[in-house]
Amino acid sequence: MRSEEREKPSTPLFTQSSILNPSRNYLGLVPLVVRGRPLRSHFCLRVVITGASSGLGLALARHYLEEGAVVAAVARRAELLQALAAEFPGRVFCYALDVRDAAAIRGAADDFISRVGVPDVVIANAGVSVGTLTEYAEDIDAYAQVMDINVLGMVKTFQPFVASMREAAGRPPSPLSSPRGGERERHFTLVGIASVAGFRGLPGAGAYSASKAAAIAYLESLRVELHGSGVKVVTLCPGYIRTPMTDINPYAMPFILEADEAARRVARAIARQKSFAVIPWQMGLVGMLLRLLPRWLYDRLFAHAPHKPRGLL
Repeated sequence: MRSEEREKPSTPLFTQSSILNPSRNYLGLVPLVVRGRPLRSHFCLRVVITGASSGLGLALARHYLEEGAVVAAVARRAELLQALAAEFPGRVFCYALDVRDAAAIRGAADDFISRVGVPDVVIANAGVSVGTLTEYAEDIDAYAQVMDINVLGMVKTFQPFVASMREAAGRPPSPLSSPRGGERERHFTLVGIASVAGFRGLPGAGAYSASKAAAIAYLESLRVELHGSGVKVVTLCPGYIRTPMTDINPYAMPFILEADEAARRVARAIARQKSFAVIPWQMGLVGMLLRLLPRWLYDRLFAHAPHKPRGLL
């Protein structure tokens, strides 16, 4: 139920906007003062975000950057990534690529790890939302694209990082100085952005609902696979987020959040390493109600609900 960035094939563009000390890149050390503000510690969180050029992805990138993180910003539109890098000199790595391109994502992952180190958080946020109807043959391609981006794109985003994160999680903490001395404990987290729309099939949004239901199931499988490895898997299901794409929705959007507020709540859930969270919590109650409705009542209530416009891909 959120507005997401559309990803299209493109030639990968890897550009560094980092001033990290080359001798300390792996440790992710950064200056103690960033943009005039002291960091909370000597250590810098390393975050990878797909769909980082607009909507929730851009808001998340800005949130983490304002907290002093180093961010790998992944999206199709290079010019928007460069604009983000200009806002935060020295701490943005731009990767202009399509999440459907496994080789491009692998190249970006290898580049980021070699320069900065294993990321602490990887957020698979890129996705698309579009109205679809099975009766139209021309919508078959839209179904394929939505599933490819929203589900396989998530798999392709995580895959290059899993082994290195597992290996890093198995190492003892680095004995580096901190303001209070001692060692720094690192946490590694894979985050999948799903949706409340994956709880039940929404009419006119068969591709989107199916893709988000598949993402929820996939993330649960991955969470169990990585249980005890030191790598956490977090499933986040946002409700409505205000963006230009949600402005065209011809229906009410209860509990809609501004992108910046949604990003703050998402980051808070990630920091708590919650296995599953719905944002905002009110949409969690709505989702629970939808799940509890018997099929005959659900069909009657939603049979004539407004549909998201078709043909947006």
